[in-house]
Amino acid sequence: MTDIIDTATEIEELQRNAALSAHRLNRNAVSAEQCEDCGEDIPVPRRAAVPGCQTCAECQSIIELRNKQRGA
Repeated sequence: MTDIIDTATEIEELQRNAALSAHRLNRNAVSAEQCEDCGEDIPVPRRAAVPGCQTCAECQSIIELRNKQRGA
C-alpha cells in the first residue's frame, strides 16, 4: 500500500512542478509595442510586468474570459 501512495505523491509532485514551470515568466522575452488584436500601444508598465506580452491588458482580459467560458 505504501508503494501506491509513494507513486501517487511522486506523480503529483511532477504535475505540480510542470504546472509551475508553465506559468513562470521568461524575463528575456521581448514584448510587442502594439497589441496584436486591437493595434493600440501596449503601455510600458505592462510590457515590463509581463515580458513577451503580445496584447494589451484589455484584450488579454477578453481572451482569458473567452478561454474560461470554453473551459480551456
